Amino acid sequence: MDRLLFGDNQFFGVNHMSEEKARAQAMRFQSIDNVMSVLDSAYDAGVTTFMCTTHDRIAEVTSRMRQQPERYADQVFFPCMPYAHKYANAMAEVGMVSAVRQFLPDGGLFDAALRGGKSLAKKDIEGVTTLLIDAEMRMFEGLRTPVIFLQNVVVDLLLGLGFNEAFRIFSDHVRTKYGAEPGFITMNLPRLLDALDEVGIDNPIVCANINKIGFRMSGGVDAYVDAMQNRKFRAIAMSVYASGAIRPEEAIEWVAGLPNLESIVFGASSRTNIESTVQLVEQYWGSTACAS
Repeated sequence: MDRLLFGDNQFFGVNHMSEEKARAQAMRFQSIDNVMSVLDSAYDAGVTTFMCTTHDRIAEVTSRMRQQPERYADQVFFPCMPYAHKYANAMAEVGMVSAVRQFLPDGGLFDAALRGGKSLAKKDIEGVTTLLIDAEMRMFEGLRTPVIFLQNVVVDLLLGLGFNEAFRIFSDHVRTKYGAEPGFITMNLPRLLDALDEVGIDNPIVCANINKIGFRMSGGVDAYVDAMQNRKFRAIAMSVYASGAIRPEEAIEWVAGLPNLESIVFGASSRTNIESTVQLVEQYWGSTACAS
C-alpha cells in the first residue's frame, strides 16, 4: 500500500463537523466532471490509490477511467463495501426481488441467483455474503483492486453481535475470488483486533479513526496507541485532521510518529488541499509511495 490514499467522503456530502459544508459539497459533486477533476488533481499529485465506497456514482468514475487506460495507468482502487444506503433505497423504490436482480453480477447471473436462493433458504450466511461481495465488485471489473474493505457499518455491527466468523468468510472470499487482501474499517480498533485474532486472520489491514484528540475513537487514544505499539496489524489512519479540529501540520506530525502506521487516507475537494497534504506527509513521513 502507498502511504497516502485518497478517500471519497467529500463527494457524497459527508462532513462530521459542518452540515452546511456537507450540503455544498453534495451539490457540487452531483456533476461527475467535478468529481473527476478532483480525482485528476490527486492522481497528478502522486496519490494514485482511491479508497472508495461502492456508491453508484463510483461506477461512473470507473467507467471513465476504463475509457482512458493510458491516462490512469497507475490508478488503484480500494473498494469499501457494502454501501448500505444503496440497498435500502433500491428496496424502497423497486421492492426486494427487483433490487436483488439489480445487484446480481453480470457474469454467471443464473448461477449467482441460484446460489443466493439456496443460501437464503438454508440461512447460509456464507453464500449470501459472497453473493453480495460479487455484486459490489462488478463496477471494478478490469481494474486493480489489491485490497477490498468491509465497511465499518457492517464490521461494528458484527462485532456487537459477536459474529466474528463473518470476518473469516469475507477474508477467504476476497482472497480466493479476487486475489486481493481483505481490509476492515472500524470505529473500535482494539476490539476488532481481538476478533480478528480469534478467527485466525493474521496481520490484518485495519482502517480506523486515528488522531491526536481521540475524535471518534472508541476506547480512547491511549488504547489505540497501545495497539499500534504492541499488536501485529497494518494500520490505516483516517480522520487524522478530526474534521478540521486539528491544524494540518500538527495532525500529520503526530500520526506520522506512530509505530506500525502503514497509510493515511484523506479526503479533499481542491487541488490546493491535496497538494498541501502531500507536502505535509513528505515533510513528516517521507515519500507518499509504498513504504516497503
